[in-house]
Amino acid sequence: MDPIKKSLIGLHITMVLLGGTALFSQIIALPALNITLGRSLFAFGILLFITLLGKERVMLDKPKDYGFAFLLGSLMAAHWVTYFAAMQYAGVSVGIIALFTFPVITVFLEPLFEKKRLHLRDVVSAITVLTGIVLIVPTPDLTNEITLGVTVGVASAILYSLRNLLHRKHFSHYSGVKAMTWQTAVICVVLLPFGSVELIDAKQIDWLYLLILGTVFTALPHALVAHSLQHLRAATFSLIASMQPFYGVLLSILILHESPSIQTLIGGLLVTAAAIYETVITHKSSK
Repeated sequence: MDPIKKSLIGLHITMVLLGGTALFSQIIALPALNITLGRSLFAFGILLFITLLGKERVMLDKPKDYGFAFLLGSLMAAHWVTYFAAMQYAGVSVGIIALFTFPVITVFLEPLFEKKRLHLRDVVSAITVLTGIVLIVPTPDLTNEITLGVTVGVASAILYSLRNLLHRKHFSHYSGVKAMTWQTAVICVVLLPFGSVELIDAKQIDWLYLLILGTVFTALPHALVAHSLQHLRAATFSLIASMQPFYGVLLSILILHESPSIQTLIGGLLVTAAAIYETVITHKSSK
């Protein structure tokens, strides 16, 4: 098969797997912090093995890079914990839609990191996303679990945007696998004091699910991304990555039997459309 076609198929499989991570928020009978810690322990082991197998140097190039690795890993830890928490509060469909506000949030945060200015189209995208979120939220009261889930999901999106911008500015000279090896290592160090006791007492079935989450749904997708980028343009990758909420919602319907309302689906469509639009515009303007 043509390498480009293989990479495209591999990338769609990657997005299905990444979208599938959301299911574990409902399948694993543990709090979000423990799920994140267990996921990271297994992911770190596999990613370190892949790094060593590829004969890539594990250590970082400069002393200051260790500081950035710790910052990025800490942001990733907070992002993953809030990611799973959002779905435990509001369900997979609502949680993953709230998370995918991050492409538009990134556009608004970029001027803080890079010499970019906002355009009218960015404001339109933000209004579109806000409209989508308003459709999803049943009431402005945070005692409502769906409202709380959406709020936590948007917070997770902000954390993810910050991590991505800092990564691009200070850590992009490392391969994706090596970068995630260090970040998952930091997640383990940061969360171990808070979640180790409850994780040790977890049931065997939950440990099995954590193993699957950390290897098949975390380490494998990041390895596939690194392989796909050898044959595909970054713009192609970003556009296909925008399919992740679609796959996540579809899997939640098929496997968890969730029944998102029409309002949620319309809200999700608006959020995803804005994400795709910003992705296309970003890559056009970077040429």
